[in-house]
Amino acid sequence: MTDPTGFLTIERHDRAARPVAERLKDWREYVLPLPASEVATQANRCMDCGVPFCHTACPVGNLIPDWNSLVSEQDWRAASERLHRTNNFPEFTGRICPAPCEAACTLNLDDAPVTIKTIECAIVDKAWEEGWITPQVAPRGTGKRIAIVGSGPAGLACAQQLARMGHAPTVFEKNDRIGGQLRYGIPDFKMDRALIDRRIAQMEAEGVIFRPNMEIGVTVSVDRLLDDYDVMVLAGGAEWPRDLDIPNRGASNIHFAMDFLTQSNRRQAGLPIEGEEIIATGKHVVVIGGGDTGSDCIGTSNRQGAASVVQLEIMPEPPVRENQPLVWPHWPLKLRTSTSQEEGVERMFSAATRDAIAEGGEVRSLIVERDGEAVTMAADLVLLAMGFLGSPADGVVGKAGAVIDRQSYNTSRENVFACGDMRRGQSLVVWAIREGRECAKLVGEHLTSPKAI
Repeated sequence: MTDPTGFLTIERHDRAARPVAERLKDWREYVLPLPASEVATQANRCMDCGVPFCHTACPVGNLIPDWNSLVSEQDWRAASERLHRTNNFPEFTGRICPAPCEAACTLNLDDAPVTIKTIECAIVDKAWEEGWITPQVAPRGTGKRIAIVGSGPAGLACAQQLARMGHAPTVFEKNDRIGGQLRYGIPDFKMDRALIDRRIAQMEAEGVIFRPNMEIGVTVSVDRLLDDYDVMVLAGGAEWPRDLDIPNRGASNIHFAMDFLTQSNRRQAGLPIEGEEIIATGKHVVVIGGGDTGSDCIGTSNRQGAASVVQLEIMPEPPVRENQPLVWPHWPLKLRTSTSQEEGVERMFSAATRDAIAEGGEVRSLIVERDGEAVTMAADLVLLAMGFLGSPADGVVGKAGAVIDRQSYNTSRENVFACGDMRRGQSLVVWAIREGRECAKLVGEHLTSPKAI
């Protein structure tokens, strides 16, 4: 660092969000980037610890002290090179990762960790602006073809790594556009879709082929694909949502959160919407589930003009502050308030939904048990955001006849591998990238082994 004692004299200063009244009127990203000079100052707060707990807490193993030091010296290009050594898509993680690295930062013992996520995002954004990020084309090809099923962050990372090894990956996506949940699950106000398109263009120049509107097991069989490709990688998402067993569950205005979010994202992109329209405008919305997906439903509902939004969480309210000496450097359980929750929501903890009162096939109210008492609340739109159980049993994994090995990236079927949510279950974008990279490494070794040759 340019100032080894900067952590003693420089106060933490992170990115701010646009004012609530302003950002609720549009779907643009809510965060306001810091000036480059301020980012460099914040990077100077890094202690360059002898044991970098931030490094070990990051699933992709980002070399955080290294690029903090380079940013503090204003060597942005070298910082970008160091950042991209471990992370294919830092513009994604710099926006939507919860930053376990910051929870593990030594300065978090004083509740003032280095603004690692902000610095990461600033590095990659500057690298794109300066034109430093260009296609990395392999000097020669191997002739090995890989079919990658799923175009979320795991599939994209796997494809990019394999292309740079000289192999020929093709990414198959059942939806009409590439990106998986990055495209249709994350709201625009958290991440601009242009960021995905920019990476896709880079990957195409590197030799990755994309095939949207191709549902493997439906559009084309798994066996046919394996006839044409040397290896298949199952990299789809955990798309099997947890359901709620209550009376009148079949009412027309109870929906899974991802159906609601996908429609909203398609609407913002000017794309057609299939099936019944799900929209929060003028409605009393109840979101069941307290995680990130539920938070995305809140921000989306408020932008659509909901009359009110209530979020139900079955778990008790966590403490405002964790016991740092007890849990550090691990991810702490504590009360967090997202920017979407700041925009307007009533949060209820220890709340279990017991009944839905319906009229004419539509729910009008919910009965919720809280602290031993029954509470009745208005509900015109109920969104189920209670997490995911994995991949659907009738999906591509079942049709491939493959049993996934949770201890490795192999499956029970020869030449079929798996990574991402399809292997480890519902997880974070940063874990998906790590899974894609690790799986690509294993596939590369498999393709170049004497047996494969």
